[in-house]
Amino acid sequence: MTTLRFEIEAVCPETGARAGKLHTAHGVVETPVFMPVGTQATVKGLTPRQLLEELDAKIILGNTYHLFLRPGHEVVERLGGLHGFMQWPRAILTDSGGFQVWSLSQLRKLKEEGVLFRSHLNGDAHMFTPESTVDVQLALGSDILMMLDECTDYPAERRAAKKSMDLTVRWAERGMRHYRQRLEERGRGGALFPIVQGSMYGDLRRECAEKLAGLEAEGYAIGGLSVGEPRALSLEMTEVTAPLLPRDRPRYVMGVGMPEELAEYVARGVDMMDCVMPTRNARNGCLFTGAGKLIIKQAQYREDGRPVDEGCGCYTCRTFTRAYLRHLFQAGEMLFSTLATLHNLTHYLDIMRGMREAILLGTFPAFLKKRRALALSQTPSLME
Repeated sequence: MTTLRFEIEAVCPETGARAGKLHTAHGVVETPVFMPVGTQATVKGLTPRQLLEELDAKIILGNTYHLFLRPGHEVVERLGGLHGFMQWPRAILTDSGGFQVWSLSQLRKLKEEGVLFRSHLNGDAHMFTPESTVDVQLALGSDILMMLDECTDYPAERRAAKKSMDLTVRWAERGMRHYRQRLEERGRGGALFPIVQGSMYGDLRRECAEKLAGLEAEGYAIGGLSVGEPRALSLEMTEVTAPLLPRDRPRYVMGVGMPEELAEYVARGVDMMDCVMPTRNARNGCLFTGAGKLIIKQAQYREDGRPVDEGCGCYTCRTFTRAYLRHLFQAGEMLFSTLATLHNLTHYLDIMRGMREAILLGTFPAFLKKRRALALSQTPSLME
């Protein structure tokens, strides 16, 4: 048996936005939720205590590809699974590694059996199959596992997209059979989510969603986005796909998005999102605020005594000035990455909490209108 249960608390009648609770073996996750990315068993720049006490994060991500290569899933399993290994007491979702393998286009070979790839660390050859990635994730002990899929390049010809989508469906069928067999042997484990593919072809997305829905999984993901396509196209594919997935199961869009995009995905019925944007941008000196992006290295902040964002209550904004953060960034101090990451993730999680509250109160359409107006003032191209 699995330990995942999804409870829908409210649905916006105008948009289909949902507020719910994801019950896991490691606590309840309130949705809609943005999940900080902890690729290698760490959210870069932050300690688990900061994630718990400052951010109150309920769920984070780990990545099967990276943890398989280093330190190895067997090592992690022997040391208490990911939760014990990284001392994280709350929920964990692990990606199957398919996206990372896709990015290694010069180091991989696709077969019906699975994907043969070479490690980016030392060049060693490895094979990922739908069955083996399930086994690796069960060893990691994550609460939510992702099915191995093939991520399609953008742009992709229709024939190639169809071939890739069909392979993803066959892999999902194999992976689900193996997963259920392993679950019977083990007695319990995390929930396995198949991933909808189909590139930017709406009819292929529909076909894939309908076939995967027949697997009766406990949740579903929409993948193959954030691969270079225009943002409006990402939203269009989500809008096509989400309504075809089982209404009573969580829906997860992988690898999105910018702050101004979060409400757009939720308005299309999405419950879960993740993206490296807040953490990666933080380390590179880009801070997200209610007024838009703030590039901290700019000379205008050299003697700026204001916080990064007047409306933010995070530790960074409560305590430090823009001038100090600029100094840390210019000096290459490690503390900058910690303070900037803390702020950016607070900004993201605050947006999600505001959305959830609006859905529960029945005011989401007004919330969405306000977010769209803000997005237009900051990034006009988003809504074009």
